[in-house]
Amino acid sequence: MKRRALALAALALMAGCQRQQPKPVETPATKPDEPKVDAHGFDAFYVWPGVRPAADLHAHTLYLLDGEVRRRPGPARFTRLRAGLPRLPDADLWLVVRIDRLDLNPRTWAMIVADMERWQAAGNHLAGLQIDFDAATQGLDRYAAFLADARAHLPRPWRLSITGLMDWSANGDPAALARLKPVIDEVVVQTYQGRSTIPGYDAYFRKMAHFPLPFRVALAEGGDWTPPPALAHEPQFKGYVVFLMPKQLKR
Repeated sequence: MKRRALALAALALMAGCQRQQPKPVETPATKPDEPKVDAHGFDAFYVWPGVRPAADLHAHTLYLLDGEVRRRPGPARFTRLRAGLPRLPDADLWLVVRIDRLDLNPRTWAMIVADMERWQAAGNHLAGLQIDFDAATQGLDRYAAFLADARAHLPRPWRLSITGLMDWSANGDPAALARLKPVIDEVVVQTYQGRSTIPGYDAYFRKMAHFPLPFRVALAEGGDWTPPPALAHEPQFKGYVVFLMPKQLKR
């Protein structure tokens, strides 16, 4: 356990947390006394570069950003953002790639898969790949086609995870969401924008009933959060992931 805590404290990772989520119809003001997210109550985390997680955090699952594919002229190109390999054999690791374009080519996929193989060979338990992309609710059909291609490039038994917007539950086409089910293994629903919880999140989660995909909920450390009463009873709900904040960003 001590080795795990020390290794976690040494992580230096990069991940975007700006989410362009439409606000629901109901957006009541945040209550000043609403409980804040305390990372000590969780065991799955995103981590930013330079963050020093508390030594007594017990990480069972870690989402680590490996690289990105940016929107720029020319063919899609994968850029690595990590200098070294993680070595955390006691945790389930997800290799995360942040993208803002969907025209990834075979060379790009080959580089991503090569990094996954390197992580696995370093003694880690690699759960799979997470695609970090803010797919617009009205563009889920196109995104489903991209994810089917991603799944074709991803060797089994590695799993495929994606990030998702809360708006998918409120305004997403049920048929388009259902088409994702054979392709992905989980959605991690982002509840924050910047470092703050999006107001009115309870209005989104009231519409999560019968959501067709396995999902986790991502929370901002120190952000406002009162668990929606029905969330824990949703059969597809698999738990939380906490985005750890640098000390200078904590409120």
